[in-house]
Amino acid sequence: MNIVSSKPRTHFARRAGQALLVAAALASLGACGKKERPKADIAAAKVTTIGVNAYLWKASLETLSFMPLLQTDSAGGVIVTDWYANPRNPAERMKVSVTILDQDLRADALRVAASRQVAVGGGTWVEAPIEAATIQKLEDIILTKARELRRSAIAG
Repeated sequence: MNIVSSKPRTHFARRAGQALLVAAALASLGACGKKERPKADIAAAKVTTIGVNAYLWKASLETLSFMPLLQTDSAGGVIVTDWYANPRNPAERMKVSVTILDQDLRADALRVAASRQVAVGGGTWVEAPIEAATIQKLEDIILTKARELRRSAIAG
């Protein structure tokens, strides 16, 4: 009886040992077979320590560089400018807010909002409508610049 009962235990121990060896071999082979991500994939969704897509962030900052910045939050992807008046038209001023919503370089990862005011005299400013095409144009400029930055990173 002892011989019969010890045989299943030996068989079980041998099977468990084999299973552990196979698992260890597969784990080590799996580590050897891993390939680095292609450079193009890294560039497509380049996220740095800032927390948002680096191309969209840099393109937004470059696009709005002529305006005074009021707030920047690279972790949250928010850029808010202060009021800016074009020297050629000092009776009108604009304020822009850019929000980067995703870590990928996509058109829907970018939101731009703007406010416009006109001077009515005596230093008083009143809200004025802003054309949707103006917002769309600003988004297009930022996205185009971000794609150019990405292309140059892939090529370089």
